[in-house]
Amino acid sequence: MRSAAAALLAAGLLAGAAGPALAGKANDTLVYASDSEPENVSPYHNSAREGVILARNVWDTLIHRDPATGQHQPMLATAWTWIDPVTLELTIREGVTFHNGDPLTPEDVAFTFNYVLTPEAKIVTKGNVDWMKATEVTGPHTVRIHLKAPFPAALEYLSGPTPILPAAYFKKVGLAGFSKAPVGTGPYRVVAVDSGKGVRMVRNDKYWPGSPIGRPKIGKLEFRVIPDGDSRMAELMTGGVDWIWRVPSDQAEQLKQDPALTVLSAETMRVGFLQFDVQGRAMEASPLKDARVRRAIAHAIDRKAMVDNIVRGGARVMNAACFIDQFGCTDEGVPAYAYDPAKARALLKEAGYPNGFEIDLSAYRERDYAEAVLGYLRAVGIKARLNYLRYAAFRDALRGGKTSIGFQTWGSFSINDVSAFTGIYFRGGEEDLAKDPAVIAALQAGDTSTDPAVRKAKYAEALGRIGSEAYALPMFSYPSNYAFSRDLAFTAQADEVPRFYAASWK
Repeated sequence: MRSAAAALLAAGLLAGAAGPALAGKANDTLVYASDSEPENVSPYHNSAREGVILARNVWDTLIHRDPATGQHQPMLATAWTWIDPVTLELTIREGVTFHNGDPLTPEDVAFTFNYVLTPEAKIVTKGNVDWMKATEVTGPHTVRIHLKAPFPAALEYLSGPTPILPAAYFKKVGLAGFSKAPVGTGPYRVVAVDSGKGVRMVRNDKYWPGSPIGRPKIGKLEFRVIPDGDSRMAELMTGGVDWIWRVPSDQAEQLKQDPALTVLSAETMRVGFLQFDVQGRAMEASPLKDARVRRAIAHAIDRKAMVDNIVRGGARVMNAACFIDQFGCTDEGVPAYAYDPAKARALLKEAGYPNGFEIDLSAYRERDYAEAVLGYLRAVGIKARLNYLRYAAFRDALRGGKTSIGFQTWGSFSINDVSAFTGIYFRGGEEDLAKDPAVIAALQAGDTSTDPAVRKAKYAEALGRIGSEAYALPMFSYPSNYAFSRDLAFTAQADEVPRFYAASWK
């Protein structure tokens, strides 16, 4: 395998191979590679998993959720109190500085949350913040977040996709300047952003003491964008990078034979699903407007066979449109859509398509998964054309009604609450292709009730209707195969957040 990797390098096929390799323990530089890059490194202006990883290493949040216990702990906020069901007061930690030397103040918190709620901010995932109404400074060290309605998951959101921005610096440089030279309070600080290639970071030696995540042990991080999977693997095997993920199962098995590498497999919160153009915007007289067609597609695909033979690594078939371990996610009362090609063909005939039809299907990752789906659809007469896109283009095509079926994946920003999934795709926002009033009402009731039993009942109602109408077809949870240098001590977590600040050299 090493000779094969060397041949790739010699042929000049590796992205970024022109420069010297700086990865490894000797240089105290952990180089990690992935196939995609966030469209903007600002944590509120991308929804790519690569952006989430950068955010967790560069920015802090008000609250920290311990990945081992699930308990919420003080971070940039030292304490919090519910004044009433729609008012949360937080005490902001003293003695914290941003990477540019500015002190953290309550004004930074209020600016961040008020800014991301404005239309001009144009943040990518509005569902992460639109539960907030406004934030005000109430004292030298306190802020109050006013909610639009009760939102029991607020602390979970404040521990994940809501990092704090430096108000004075952001106002000075604007989003364009911030995306080129971002500033946070986190364990690493960004020293270079190279669009299309990656991001370089160094340890924040002035990181505030007492942080629940601790001080990083590795001095430098480098994120590299290497779109081709074989090239990523070859770079790992020849020492150009230290860590890769999303390694296909067959390649992971091969890499286990390399004594210089460690390979881990773990299920994540990410769920793959087919999202349907229910309103028929992408093509005239779209077959997808008929629920029988959507159900036919569901019966046409052998999801269990895909899990067993392609995905592997601890993946599970998902029937509900969420990750089954999230609070409020349930598959009780949700159709399972067993693999049944004969039933699929019968439903197509009943809907007026005895000979099938032609349609487009878009995807942005795991091309082999999408191609397997195409094969299953072809077997029942549906001739689907694959459009393989970058994530931002894929997302915009679905939002804009320009593609009929999207092979989506969603990791819920690692939020362990069903609202982080259903609230994005089925509650009436940009990502909602069905906009079913009954589903929207049930989800809003679940999101805002302070009674856990009521929340669960309303989510079950919504998930049942999403499933019975086949607005989307959940496929399976995603495993992640990680491969990295044996010199590196790294632990994988189910929330799909590689915590490089917790890694170390052996």
